Amino acid sequence: MTSSPRTAAGRFERLFSPIQVGPMLVQNRICETTNSIGAGRADGLPDDAFIDHHVGKARGGTAWLGGETWLLNSPMPQEAADEFFPGAASTRFPLYLHPDLPNRVRRFTEAAHEAGAVTVFQLTHLNFTMAASSIHVAGAYDWIPHRLDDEEIDFIINTYAEAAARFKEGGADGIEIHCAHETLPQTFLSPATNQRTDRWGGDAQRRTRFVIEVLERVRKRIGDGVALGIRMNGMESRPGGYNVLEMREMVSHIAESGLLDFLDLDVGHSWGVPSYVQPSYNDPAQFRDAARGARVDIAPIPVLFSGRVNDPVVAEDLLAGGFCDLVGMTRAGIADPEFANKARDGRMIEMRRCIGCNRCIGEAVHGRSPARKPACSVNPVAGNEALWATQFQPAAEKRRVVVVGGGAAGLEAARVSAMRGHHVVLLEQRPSLGGQVRIASKAPGRDSFEDFLYFQENQMAALGVEVRLGAPVTADDVLALSPDVVICATGSRPIRPNAPGIGSPHVVQGWDVLEGRAVASGRVAVISQEDHFETPNVADFLASRGCHVEVFHSWLGIGAEIDRYSIGMVMRRLEQGGVKVHTGQILAGIDGNSLSLLSAFTGERRTVDGFDSIVLVYGSAPDTTLHDELRGRVQALYLIGSAWVPRGIHEATEHGMKVALAV
Repeated sequence: MTSSPRTAAGRFERLFSPIQVGPMLVQNRICETTNSIGAGRADGLPDDAFIDHHVGKARGGTAWLGGETWLLNSPMPQEAADEFFPGAASTRFPLYLHPDLPNRVRRFTEAAHEAGAVTVFQLTHLNFTMAASSIHVAGAYDWIPHRLDDEEIDFIINTYAEAAARFKEGGADGIEIHCAHETLPQTFLSPATNQRTDRWGGDAQRRTRFVIEVLERVRKRIGDGVALGIRMNGMESRPGGYNVLEMREMVSHIAESGLLDFLDLDVGHSWGVPSYVQPSYNDPAQFRDAARGARVDIAPIPVLFSGRVNDPVVAEDLLAGGFCDLVGMTRAGIADPEFANKARDGRMIEMRRCIGCNRCIGEAVHGRSPARKPACSVNPVAGNEALWATQFQPAAEKRRVVVVGGGAAGLEAARVSAMRGHHVVLLEQRPSLGGQVRIASKAPGRDSFEDFLYFQENQMAALGVEVRLGAPVTADDVLALSPDVVICATGSRPIRPNAPGIGSPHVVQGWDVLEGRAVASGRVAVISQEDHFETPNVADFLASRGCHVEVFHSWLGIGAEIDRYSIGMVMRRLEQGGVKVHTGQILAGIDGNSLSLLSAFTGERRTVDGFDSIVLVYGSAPDTTLHDELRGRVQALYLIGSAWVPRGIHEATEHGMKVALAV
């Protein structure tokens, strides 16, 4: 792959300049850091789906592919069961021992090299079964690990060396030792989790012994022809953890060993605040200063920094400001694998930006689908690369397609239909496009959701979609357009419970509050039977406007469906806003400013007084009215998105894309 330092009128001259990382020449500074998104389909080894997903980013201009992390084998005692955790495992039989691993890895590395990228394989001991000391590893879980002895430590160190040799055999350009995010090496580095008094514990320098011995043993096996680095947390955000200065001391000591070709640095952990996969509530590259400090200490060893960098302009600024030498832009590449080429070619308006919703990592760690695959709210091709490659083609017959509803599903259906050559008319009864995505963007910390709408609006214009806004749409209106195909993306409507007093004027819907169509003030009760972002977003919105907010939730707690990488910031904002949360409370009725509530556990009734406004957040029900009226009256009729069943943005965009491919 070639690049020019003066591409895009010199706007990104640093971003698209090559860099030498040990023995590895990287063609530009854009990196896909390791992310266990579950791109493969068969046996966990690199396969066609794995290659399509990751190498697709290389074809789009990303120069460093981290692929997915590789778990190593643990020294399990006789007859003890393997243990599996969210995103982690303690197992005897890791994939690197599979006899076909080098061949399968070589398929991936050769495809990456052909696309102009290097491949870096991350090796990790990530489990909550064993650690430096028998101390809680992650605040989100109460598992207590086994304290490793010297024999077990030696076993573990050997696994890194053995795995590295296997990946070198498959053509790896680099090996990265995962020392962050509650991995076993971090339990040695952290003073909060390493309370040993033997040679593996002590002050900051002594706590690096484990990492240095891993690097020494790996280097002996792979030689100098493969780059070797570590991924490390820039600072811990837990009581007793290390701060930035201690991180710099440890990194400097590790670098003095002469074993390090690069440092991959981010800030955060897998739970709480901050998360290392920072959601939309965090500013782009918010923790960049940690990287600059480490870079000063270990120069000329290159530093890779990541932390919600979804825009090439931000990436260029990081490089120009001396914060880092390479930039991790993993979610940017999931949202738009072509974003690097678009930036280089000056096509920024075509870029589909990551909105920081964390659906990708949330699905990878907590996903419930039996067919686990990559998921992205704004890019439905992610995880469907093979489907797109085989089914996306110019329409054999150009048809007149009418899409009703300009939310996420309708916009994607219109976009893909137009890309295939159909004449598309998009009808939206509201004065602007966006549907529930636009409503969500009104909540504090969610304004990045508008980036998806800007992309779709630009696409509608570029593809010649005829957009009609601001008028109710009836069946007769649709039929008057003489459609060959009608796609009903009419969304859903907020649920209103059947309870006495629910029609009072001071009882309003959460959607209406976010949109400014209803006002809630003073002391506000939010009544919730919703487990994702809507309840905390509404409560946060009200608290930010000076309301005294109390949430009454029907079950164990709000936000049960929010991923562990986002929930910390969500709850932090509510706590800072003074929001009170009551659990196990079901609305029985409203009488003036009083709520009648039933316990979800005992059925006991109680009354709470003194609310000026009551806001309902009960989720939504599909709106199929138009679809039902059109049934049997048009040649082809589809029901998509929330009009079929309310779920997330990802489900809506994926449904819209798949229907458009079938039209």
